[in-house]
Amino acid sequence: MVKKLVLALVAGGIVLSASACNTVKGAGRDVQSVGQAGEEAIN
Repeated sequence: MVKKLVLALVAGGIVLSASACNTVKGAGRDVQSVGQAGEEAIN
């Protein structure tokens, strides 16, 4: 029972870490695209 609990916690941690990484990448792309759009508007 303890092994199953530990395995579930580790699996959940891996899933949350992977999804957080993708979220940060997406946010970075959004900020970059906003910066590019602002630069194009200025020029």
